[in-house]
Amino acid sequence: MSASRANRIQLILVMALLVLLHFYLRPRLWNARVSPDFLLMALVFFAMRAGPGAGALAGFVVGVVSDALTPAAFGAGALAHTVVGYLAAWGRAVFFADNLLVNAAFVAVAVWVRDLLLLLASGTPQGTLLTELMLNSPLQALSTGAFALLVLVAFRQWFAIRLDV
Repeated sequence: MSASRANRIQLILVMALLVLLHFYLRPRLWNARVSPDFLLMALVFFAMRAGPGAGALAGFVVGVVSDALTPAAFGAGALAHTVVGYLAAWGRAVFFADNLLVNAAFVAVAVWVRDLLLLLASGTPQGTLLTELMLNSPLQALSTGAFALLVLVAFRQWFAIRLDV
């Protein structure tokens, strides 16, 4: 089996694990507002390795799935996830993204940017917007970034990420 095919299979296995964690572990952890978002984590990991077009397409799919689960502001999730997928892929080209902490920080920033776009696109009132962006989003970004760090450490050989900080 070629190295690129093995890398694709390994990435698919990690993505499948993150999807399972999102729907099985996430509801059992903390409040949904601060629980880690494993789908967004999978999106960022995929987009950083696939490129802007594939990242945007994957973001659109993840956004439509999340919108189907919360149809109150249908389309806002698709827009937010599409932009985050594109920016994550573009960010890998701009920043030095072969470092463990940089990858975890990408995931944390992606959560906050997604929440910002989602709240703006869904027409959230200003008071609620500020509370979400200054309290709940940073907490969710930290929990998602911490879990991303755990996933990256566990599968660092598969992602070919250095451990020096």
